[in-house]
Amino acid sequence: MVVGRPPLINGEIYHIVVRAIGTLVLFQDKKDYLRMLSTLLLFNNEQAVEYIFRKRFGDSDFLISDLGKWARILNRKKEPEVLVEILVFCLMPNHIHLLVKQVREGGISRFMHKVGTGYAMYYNRKYERRGHVFQGKYRIVHVRTNEQLKTAFVYIHTNPVSLIVPRWREKGIKDVKKVIEFLENYKWSSYPDFLGDRNFPFLTKREFLIETMGGVGGCRQFVNGWLRFKQELADFGEIAIE
Repeated sequence: MVVGRPPLINGEIYHIVVRAIGTLVLFQDKKDYLRMLSTLLLFNNEQAVEYIFRKRFGDSDFLISDLGKWARILNRKKEPEVLVEILVFCLMPNHIHLLVKQVREGGISRFMHKVGTGYAMYYNRKYERRGHVFQGKYRIVHVRTNEQLKTAFVYIHTNPVSLIVPRWREKGIKDVKKVIEFLENYKWSSYPDFLGDRNFPFLTKREFLIETMGGVGGCRQFVNGWLRFKQELADFGEIAIE
């Protein structure tokens, strides 16, 4: 049970969940998912989005290749002024999971505000609607230990299982092989990148977390162990937020 909001400290890691308001579907097609990934990439900056990006960013019809191109341009800067390091992400139809490390004072607050505002403007314009897109304030918990970090990694990356096996945590999984294959090919998550598939490799900082998990094999082992045997995860109730 998450109680209160933790202090946001530079160098510390946090699990964040932001949900759509009511029954709103945040991502109705592939372009919406790509738009959110672009938002996470471009708005993670101390500075405003530059004109060259704003001009292209105004068009909702863009390609995955655009993301890689923008990432390369941003990385050529001498000092990329990122607000947070994105360690893990998972986009679900009505909510988003992020695991981030704050690197600038107030970085998480500013990053989440920019992401929320930017995507809401795009969404309302595209679907000709008004009003809020996200449900109140995002939920956040402090990940304090390496064991909790492993738990967050597994919890976030197994979230999409509910798309093919509703209430799987309570009911269990009959066809585990099918679920594992689904997760390893779920495009809107960082999990394929941790397995070396280069899905959206420019969006996350993975080296530290891969080492903590025990390499690529460890990443897969922790996830599969949770799915197959419900292996115990440290402080699951504290880290798991919906």
